[in-house]
Amino acid sequence: MKALNDVNFEGQDNRPLTLNPHNNLLQLEEHIYHLADVDHPNTYRNLYPYDEIPKIAFNSRIVPLNMPEEIWITDTTFRDGQQSRAPYTADQIARIYDYLHKLGGPKGKIRQCEFFLYSKKDREAVEKCRELGYEFPEITSWIRATKKDFELVKEMGIKETGILVSCSDYHIFYKLKMTRQQAMFHYLHIVRMCLDYGISPRCHLEDITRSDIFGFVIPFCLELMRLQDEYKIPVKIRACDTMGFGVNFNGSVNPRSVQGIIYGLTTHAGVPSAQLEWHGHNDFYKAVTNSTTAWLYGASAVNTSLFGIGERTCNTPLEAMVFEYAQIRGTLDGMDTTVITELAEYFEKELGEHIPERTPFVGKNFNVTRAGVHADGLLKNEEIYNAFDTTKFLNRPPLVAVSNTSGLAGIAIWINAHYRLQDGKKLDKDHPLIAKVKEWVDGEYEDGRVTAISDQELEDVVNSLAEGMHVEL
Repeated sequence: MKALNDVNFEGQDNRPLTLNPHNNLLQLEEHIYHLADVDHPNTYRNLYPYDEIPKIAFNSRIVPLNMPEEIWITDTTFRDGQQSRAPYTADQIARIYDYLHKLGGPKGKIRQCEFFLYSKKDREAVEKCRELGYEFPEITSWIRATKKDFELVKEMGIKETGILVSCSDYHIFYKLKMTRQQAMFHYLHIVRMCLDYGISPRCHLEDITRSDIFGFVIPFCLELMRLQDEYKIPVKIRACDTMGFGVNFNGSVNPRSVQGIIYGLTTHAGVPSAQLEWHGHNDFYKAVTNSTTAWLYGASAVNTSLFGIGERTCNTPLEAMVFEYAQIRGTLDGMDTTVITELAEYFEKELGEHIPERTPFVGKNFNVTRAGVHADGLLKNEEIYNAFDTTKFLNRPPLVAVSNTSGLAGIAIWINAHYRLQDGKKLDKDHPLIAKVKEWVDGEYEDGRVTAISDQELEDVVNSLAEGMHVEL
């Protein structure tokens, strides 16, 4: 298989020089990558000895930061996210899709959602979301690399579909029972079918962090870019860190290096940033940092699911990347972060989904303090112990949980927040009502209580004492 811009038979190097728009220097890539159709699978036993903890190795090769001009978020709540919980109804999907549209804002920073098409309910959900008439998130699908699945995309009139193209030898040899060349030809056949019908394929490079980047992934992507040139239809690449092995350390080796993978795809395979996406899993607690790293090194899109709900340890949480976006771009670009709180309430109250209490941004206790010294600081200035204005961005004022360690300040903060007292009516820790409530709290723990006091208990006590003291709340 001839490589792109290969050396000709006369021994002349005809590869064109390109001008790098980031540093304005002429650039020539030194390597040409051909498919390495090996007889035996490369399972990287030096990095992934199955009976030991995986290894992180370094070669000290540093690739440059390469932030795209525009970055965005895509969503897999209805695909990967739905594989790890009870299926949503079509109405529930439409409701969540509506929330995602509002969260993404007028610029459509949540650019796409992907859907299954297999069941009647799946297809009904797609139609209900279409009826809403939103440009963003764009409705896309996901299929296996089979003709039967492709027929579903045609029938539904989907303009872009994800295609599962597993790329590690674990999958090619052990699951598909193919050689690398057979797998590549199989994948390219389905991709060409999509292009023949004017459908934009999005190739999901499953298990990329255990794949032969230079012996399979880059040669395969070069062929995909050739098809793109032939058909004049975008071919997208999704780099899937299926097992969460990716690391974002400078100088780490492929296939574990996130920045190394992104650099290889953009520089050696010629994949434009706008057609490159990272899909991470959280098996080693790195989903968020790896996704941000993909942005920083050249991928325009990161794929997420709401609250990270997904396979095993979950996907990259969508809400986390909203806040990552704001931090690295300096703006939310119109995204409405208060919708995150609405979504969390919908998932818990309507869908029965338990969100762990200490989950950042959405957990019940994410901005709740129990320490008395922290509560005293919050009472004086909430910036001391609150990371940002959670009232403004999430409709969630900082709170305290009242216990034997909360002190007068903690009780004052709880009352002010629970009764939504404005600045002119807020109680300070020296107010007589606060002292009376603290007497009751201390008495509870002196009698042997070990649990935090519930909001309902505290409300009953405060209402009773306030009425007796003629304090208006």
